[in-house]
Amino acid sequence: MKKVFPLIVFLITLSVLGIIFIQISWISDAIKLRQNQRKQDIEYALNQIKEMAWRSYLIKSGNIGYLDEESKMYYLQDFTVQMLSNDEMKMIIDTSLRKYNIKERYEYGITNIFQVPVKSSASFHTDDISNSNSVSLTPDPDRSRNPEVFHLYINEDKNYILRKMGWMIAASIIFTSIIISAFALTVRTLFNQKKLSEIKSDFINNMTHELKTPLATISLAIDALTNEKVIHDSDKVRYYSGMIKDENKRMNKQVEKILQAARIEKQDIKLNLQRLNAHDIINKVADNLALQIQEKNGTLSLTLNADKHVIEADEVHFSNIIFNLLDNAIKYSNDNLHIDVSTSVANGMLAIKIKDNGIGMNRETQARVFEKFYRAHTGNIHNVKGFGLGLSYVKATVEAHHGKVTVDSTLGKGSTFIVMLPLV
Repeated sequence: MKKVFPLIVFLITLSVLGIIFIQISWISDAIKLRQNQRKQDIEYALNQIKEMAWRSYLIKSGNIGYLDEESKMYYLQDFTVQMLSNDEMKMIIDTSLRKYNIKERYEYGITNIFQVPVKSSASFHTDDISNSNSVSLTPDPDRSRNPEVFHLYINEDKNYILRKMGWMIAASIIFTSIIISAFALTVRTLFNQKKLSEIKSDFINNMTHELKTPLATISLAIDALTNEKVIHDSDKVRYYSGMIKDENKRMNKQVEKILQAARIEKQDIKLNLQRLNAHDIINKVADNLALQIQEKNGTLSLTLNADKHVIEADEVHFSNIIFNLLDNAIKYSNDNLHIDVSTSVANGMLAIKIKDNGIGMNRETQARVFEKFYRAHTGNIHNVKGFGLGLSYVKATVEAHHGKVTVDSTLGKGSTFIVMLPLV
């Protein structure tokens, strides 16, 4: 899987880049083709204007009916556009341009050998000649006594071709964007699936360890109870029976955590709301964890100064919130642990602050610490076990109580969790 995954991403990236390259090449070729076609259409239109002007001149001179090609060229050596009226010239130009689908506004001018206009439209200027499409109206300018050149200035912007192909280019960009978005979504999904696969593996490993330890202890206790020396000793029977009972409770707690995670995922947290004295619950949970804190040579200080501390909450879930946060502080700590729990009132809510001097978290861990199954890297602390469900449970349960939970931490210096719950 580790080798296949990068290969899939590489092949998809290569395919998308290939598609983008082909799209760009196709659009570029299409623009060039349109430009060449446009240029050719204008050239054909100019040639037709020239032919129609010649024809009109020959008709007016009375030589059209019986001329062969050689005689026609001879007579056209004396061609001059001044034989044609402005209306005739405009009709010839309009007919030719319409035939080749050139609909833009235009100006025209005909210049003599001295580049002086002999006939032109009303708005034609000599400055337009440099930007005009031109064609010689004289068959052989070198032999003609009065060579004339026709100039056609088409009033179109530089982006004419792009505007004409706008819908095609827009469609290509839209569909290419869809392909890129689908690619990004696919890669993101692959990364998420890879992450979920790793999380699932970690979860299975952790769950196996968490359940294996109490099962092994129960197995040893049962073996001891079957021993002849123990079976007649009531104190030892009670000791081993208590051990089995404690380990059974431990397994039940682990299973309950997994079931809680399933309920959180389904958003099926059922609350039995009642008025609770938050300070009493905090004191009770702190007493239950006193032994664990002492084992780490730690201290726990309670600064419960909130003048209002009655909340409407589920007693079991609220106790679990405080327990999980304190347990988390104990787990991710070094020796000489110190935990400070304080309460205050802020914005009409009870603020419960749990601060420790543990290993702390970096920014990435803070951003993901409330994700289900996520477990922070603990550095040199290898004895931290669990499913990565505690803080995700805390967040979901606090939000179910219409509160919020935040974390502020500095790596190597400790963490501070703040739970905000509505007061009654």
